[in-house]
Amino acid sequence: MITFLHGRLVDALPTQATVEVNGVGYEALIPLSSFDKLPAPGRPVMLLTHLVVREDAHVLYGFMTAAERELFRLLIHSVSGIGPKTALNILSGISVTAFRGAVAGSDIKLLSQISGVGKKTAERIVIELKDKIGPGGVLEALSARRALSAEDQKVNDAVLALIALGFKPAEAHETIRATQALLGPSAGVEELVRASLRKGA
Repeated sequence: MITFLHGRLVDALPTQATVEVNGVGYEALIPLSSFDKLPAPGRPVMLLTHLVVREDAHVLYGFMTAAERELFRLLIHSVSGIGPKTALNILSGISVTAFRGAVAGSDIKLLSQISGVGKKTAERIVIELKDKIGPGGVLEALSARRALSAEDQKVNDAVLALIALGFKPAEAHETIRATQALLGPSAGVEELVRASLRKGA
């Protein structure tokens, strides 16, 4: 098993990269998410890899982060009907964090917008991966959307509090935003949560 390539980036396209390691060139298929993180050709690079052995070929897939490779493996090993090509499409169409959030939040609409993923495949992804990704995927997605300002952090904390109390992620976000619109920007996390609970009672 080839687990990584550490060498010089010879050439890169949005779909593949060639890495020279001790005089040998290795071609790896990559997602767009990894292409965006590659150094300039001629520079040192370390590509994490996954080797798929088929009857007619040995195909090497490359990733710039462990999270990308982990998601790729999760998709091809855990979701029926998803092969390496579709898994690469998914990684190219959505960030790992956003994907985890979409699965944990059962966001079929978002997943079905990815190239090569229709509604049925999106539903299958949610059903087969939800338990593996867990509620932590929602928290991760909410927290990592951007570097949060103090105002956004307050909203984020209130949303997470509602999720912990049993609200669905989309419902929690919508409720807190509506409550904040009523109470104004000066309302604190506790006020937002209490008012939201009274509203939902």
